[in-house]
Amino acid sequence: MNAKRIILFTLLPAILTAPSAGQIIEQPNYALKSHETLEIRKIERTSGATVFYMSVENRISGGYFCADNNTFIVSPDGSRLKLVSSNGIPVCPDVYRFKLPGERLDFILTFPPLQEEPGWIDLIEDCPDNCFSFFGITPDPALNNAIEEAFSLNGKGESSKALDSFIGMAGAAEDGGRMIGGLLYLNIIKLAEQTGNKALASEWYGKLVSSGIPRREMIVKHLNSQGIKY
Repeated sequence: MNAKRIILFTLLPAILTAPSAGQIIEQPNYALKSHETLEIRKIERTSGATVFYMSVENRISGGYFCADNNTFIVSPDGSRLKLVSSNGIPVCPDVYRFKLPGERLDFILTFPPLQEEPGWIDLIEDCPDNCFSFFGITPDPALNNAIEEAFSLNGKGESSKALDSFIGMAGAAEDGGRMIGGLLYLNIIKLAEQTGNKALASEWYGKLVSSGIPRREMIVKHLNSQGIKY
């Protein structure tokens, strides 16, 4: 699994507001994913559908790709929305065979509309082998923008401000009655480590371990693989 960004990396009240119809989330952030070159270019949310615009780049000779009919959006409460249709990609067991390494395939996956405002969602292909997945996707444009601002702060060398921003997002989610997603845990813990604040990293690692968030074990394993364990 790969984090969207390795941490080299003003909270908006709108983070907790309900979205309007026809929202578009460009390059949504996420916690972990299965395939290195698979990307979510944008998510479009309307009253009638949730649409994922995606791409995957081939890195090997003889590479191929497909989307299984058993692909779902999974909400924090475990409820699932099953794939309605796909465009630009074959349905398994049919496959798209790449001609060359470096070739990119753009495709669209359409699901029923999200009926609520989850703090995060997962995209999971439930299949026998080599299935794709994204965990902890941010489906809210304002929250996604706030996360991007925090990444930007860290990229400019303002790691402490970025850390404060992520902690603020987590507090806003809790105050709004939402469970904190894996993306926020990951970045708070990694940034605390990066800034040398071991006590804070340990505190949030403990919160993660004792939390009830889905995929918790995966996130802990990912941190452990990077030498972060308390």
